[in-house]
Amino acid sequence: MIILDVLTVILLVVGLVFFFAGSIGLLRFPDLMCRVHALTKADNIGLACISLAVAIYSNDWLIGLKIIFVWLFILATSSLMSFIIARRINMSNKIISGDSR
Repeated sequence: MIILDVLTVILLVVGLVFFFAGSIGLLRFPDLMCRVHALTKADNIGLACISLAVAIYSNDWLIGLKIIFVWLFILATSSLMSFIIARRINMSNKIISGDSR
């Protein structure tokens, strides 16, 4: 049981690191396309790690399966929304810069 607890903590920490990296990417990258890319990728990996940690910690396979399905739904919708945002930017032929602070 102690191995599962350690694995849960490791997955939570890794997930939080990826969320933090995505937030830093959102603030530091120069244009909207880079920001969307960094945020989508890092947050999906972070959510995967946290979802796996919660599924392991729940000790019930049905709850764990539900959590994995929620993660897959969020993975699909966030990827789709980042694609729609990037396509809209590409169609408008504008690059929105982060220099207008």
